[in-house]
Amino acid sequence: MDKRAELTEFLRSRRARLQPEDVGLPPFGGRRRVPGLRREELAQLAGVSVDYYVRLEQGRTRNVSEEVLDAVAGALRLDDDERAYLRNLARPARSARRRPPARAERVRPGVRRLLEMAEGVPAYVFGRRCDVLAWNRLACALFTDFGALPPAERNWARLIFLNEEMQALFEDWTVKAKDTVAFLRLSAGEYPDDPELAALVGELSVRSEDFRRWWADHNVKDKSNGRKVVLHPLVGRIELDYETLRLPDNRDQMLTTYTVEAGSPSETALRLLGSLGVSSPVPDGVSQRD
Repeated sequence: MDKRAELTEFLRSRRARLQPEDVGLPPFGGRRRVPGLRREELAQLAGVSVDYYVRLEQGRTRNVSEEVLDAVAGALRLDDDERAYLRNLARPARSARRRPPARAERVRPGVRRLLEMAEGVPAYVFGRRCDVLAWNRLACALFTDFGALPPAERNWARLIFLNEEMQALFEDWTVKAKDTVAFLRLSAGEYPDDPELAALVGELSVRSEDFRRWWADHNVKDKSNGRKVVLHPLVGRIELDYETLRLPDNRDQMLTTYTVEAGSPSETALRLLGSLGVSSPVPDGVSQRD
């Protein structure tokens, strides 16, 4: 990813969503040539010179201070994920050096045992490119048999945008899809020199019009928690609350679990699903590269 170009487009997109009256500035009576705030207005709100802000937005500054970035982020009303993304984009480009040999991403045995022991809770571990690295049998029963898929297809982004059965599984597919795009863009800001992440974004941009349109929105969002509704072909509608936690010794790997309310129809449906028996075992490693 070209960090300089992305910084420009990201800041422009965040300015475009704000009007002067949203931030306490007097409304402009005439016709505005650009949507949202002008650069001059943003610079005024952030307390920096117009020339400095223009150079920042164009990626022509080095070693921008945290104070300036915080001021710009506050003026643009960025949330925590957007602030982190801005900081990553504003960092100086890393000096060119030989990349270490790529290695297969592996999940620690203790985490695998945790997944296996969580018999009544669908759970899986995924990486920064949305590769599904490990899972338990109930996750396979709920979503898809990950072990039966070729390693390259064990990827949530590919499944969400390119697999029609997976698209039909989510009642709120559009929300799920947009969240996936926003997570990938957040990862791309942190790892702009990851060739496999860039290749995944390129592939999805070519093969999915929805992905291409939502990628151009420049929205960013980390995985956290919320509710998803699955329309399962065998047991029907299941309302699930999910939690996503980064593993303490590898922040690129995230554990996601799904739970249901006790005594609810969703609990009954999930128990029935678990009793049906599914799936291939989790392999010792995967072929995706780190």
